[in-house]
Amino acid sequence: MRWVVLLRGVNVGGVTVRSAALSACLQQAGFTGVRSMLASGNVVLEAEDGVSAQDVRSRAEAALRAAFGYEAWVVVLTPQRLAEVAAAYPFGRDDERFHPYVVFSSDAERLSVLAAEHTPDGAESVALAGDVLYWQCPKGASTDTPFARLSGAARWKPFVTTRNLRTVGKLLAVADGS
Repeated sequence: MRWVVLLRGVNVGGVTVRSAALSACLQQAGFTGVRSMLASGNVVLEAEDGVSAQDVRSRAEAALRAAFGYEAWVVVLTPQRLAEVAAAYPFGRDDERFHPYVVFSSDAERLSVLAAEHTPDGAESVALAGDVLYWQCPKGASTDTPFARLSGAARWKPFVTTRNLRTVGKLLAVADGS
């Protein structure tokens, strides 16, 4: 079974995890076909049949914590779910004024709380869609908007991670074996 694993908070804030070391760590945890992509914690891997997303998450987090000594959190989903998420992006994909993002979560209930706490400002768009939240913000402002500041708060760290829609597309290509 193939899985997409999204690491939270690597290669920022003093937590450095090199791609080769990341792949080796996950292989030692019993995963096969491990491929990391970019330097921001994107991995496609395979686990034995019958293993659940929660099992993959638990094994990956434990392995990362042991190997790299940081409080590791990951979001795990199937390539099929990732493709559905990408296809459902509700805002303009080609508007050069904006960055398209997807906020993934390991806890849909907490993601719902995050969405409810956001106060729209008119410059950015946010749309909750079950286990993901779509976010579009002006270019050059992805750390300055009200939603960026809210979602970057420490209390969300164990549950959410954000990816640009272009990164999601690249992950899909890796998951498909391209």
